[in-house]
Amino acid sequence: MSAAAEPASTPAIRRKRPATIVFAEAMLLLEAFLVVFATLVAFGLRVAPNGEVWGVGLGLAAALAILAGLQRFRAGRVAGSVAQAAVLAGGFVVPMMFAIGGVFVVMWVAMVRLGWRIDRERAAFDAAHPDAVEPPSPRRPR
Repeated sequence: MSAAAEPASTPAIRRKRPATIVFAEAMLLLEAFLVVFATLVAFGLRVAPNGEVWGVGLGLAAALAILAGLQRFRAGRVAGSVAQAAVLAGGFVVPMMFAIGGVFVVMWVAMVRLGWRIDRERAAFDAAHPDAVEPPSPRRPR
């Protein structure tokens, strides 16, 4: 008495977080660390009074960390783009920040383009293989 062997159905793949959001979060957190280290350099060079150096530096680092948490909202990504200018403006205090901030601006633009591309390709795969991924969760209004 053998039971008829049924083919095992493949479980649906868990839906992934958008690549743009993941990349933006990582980029902003790395930039927050960069700003902390740049603050240490500005403190060591005595470019301004200590309170101003630490206040502006740690304030910008905290803002970048907060923005990393807001990347799931469109306004968070826009604010992250604006924050790139603030990091680049740090070059007026520590001139090397023009180069380092410029590298991060280029990486930010590349991250946005690559993230959009990956998200489009994932959406195309999901549309072509509706049984391969779990259905989207209901979205809450923002």
